[in-house]
Amino acid sequence: MRIFGRARHRPSASWRQATDRAFTLIGDGRYEDAGALLTRAADLEPWLSESWFNLALLHKFRHDWEQARSAGLRAVALLDRGTGAPDWWNVGIAATALQDWPLARRAWQAYGLRVPEDGGPAAEPTGMELGGAAVRLSPEGEAEVVWGRRVDPARIEVQSIPLPSSGRRWGEVVLHDGVPHGERVTAAGPVYPVFDEIELWAPSAVPTWVVLLEAATEADRDALERLAADAGFAAEDWSSSVRLLCRTCSESRMPSDEGEGGHLDPHDHSEPGQPGPLGHRTDGERWAPERECGLAAPPGLVRGLLDGWVADSPDTREWRDLEEVC
Repeated sequence: MRIFGRARHRPSASWRQATDRAFTLIGDGRYEDAGALLTRAADLEPWLSESWFNLALLHKFRHDWEQARSAGLRAVALLDRGTGAPDWWNVGIAATALQDWPLARRAWQAYGLRVPEDGGPAAEPTGMELGGAAVRLSPEGEAEVVWGRRVDPARIEVQSIPLPSSGRRWGEVVLHDGVPHGERVTAAGPVYPVFDEIELWAPSAVPTWVVLLEAATEADRDALERLAADAGFAAEDWSSSVRLLCRTCSESRMPSDEGEGGHLDPHDHSEPGQPGPLGHRTDGERWAPERECGLAAPPGLVRGLLDGWVADSPDTREWRDLEEVC
C-alpha cells in the first residue's frame, strides 16, 4: 500500500521503543515527558496513523482539545480501514469538547453510528437516542458511579444525585471516555456500560442538599422522590441507594436494581484501596425510619418541597438538619 507516494511499512524499532516508553510515562502521569517521546515517534514515522492516534490520545488525557483534534484528524487521514476505527471516536470526543458540531457529526458517522439530520449538518447531535448508562465521576480520586442519560456518544447527563465529595451535581453534563470500565446488570436484564468521566462539560445551577428524614414507611420516602420529580428536580434516599465498592469490583460487571419508571439504584462510591463491597443498602432488611436523603432543588423551593411532603402525612413524616453540600 502507498500513501502520498510512500510505501507503508512496519514501524521501526526506535518508534516502538519511544512509544512503549511514552505509555509507561503516561501511566505514571508524566505527560510532558511522554509528549516529547510521542512527538519523536511521529517524526520518525509520520506516515503511520498510530503515530498521530497516540498523540491524540495523550492530548485527550491532558484535556488539550485543540491539539487532540489536530492530531486526531491527521490520524484519520492515514487510516486504511472503513468504519469502526477508534481514531474517529477520539476525534468525536475532541470535537464535542470544543463544540465543533460539524466535525462531531462527521466523526460519529465515520465510526459507523447513525446521526439524525435534525437541525442540519452544523447542529449539535442530540437526537441519537442512545439510552441510559452509568458514568464514573472523579475516576482518579474518590470515584463514584452514577446513573445518567446519554446525550450523544461522548456526553452523559447525570440523573443520580452525586455525593458532595464528587464535586458534581444532578443535571450536569459530563464528557466521558469511549471505552467502558465496568458494567451494571439489572434484574430486568439490560446491561449498562460504565464510562469514565473526562471533565465537566456543562455545569448545573441546581445545588445539592442533604437532609435527615423520618419516614415511617418506604411509601413515605417514595412520596418525597415523586414530589421532587413532579417539580422538575430530584430526591434520592442515599441510605438505600449508595453502596461502597472497591475499585476492582466497581470496574467489573456488578448487579444493580431497577425500580419503577426506569429509576436505577444503587449508585456506587469507591475510594482507592477501599475494601468492598460494603453496603448502605437496606434490601431485605427491616425498614429504618431515619433516612439520609440527597435533594437537588433551588434554594427557594427546597424547604417548600419538604414542608409539603410532611403536610401530606404529618403523622408519618418529619425532616431536619437541611444543609447545602454542593
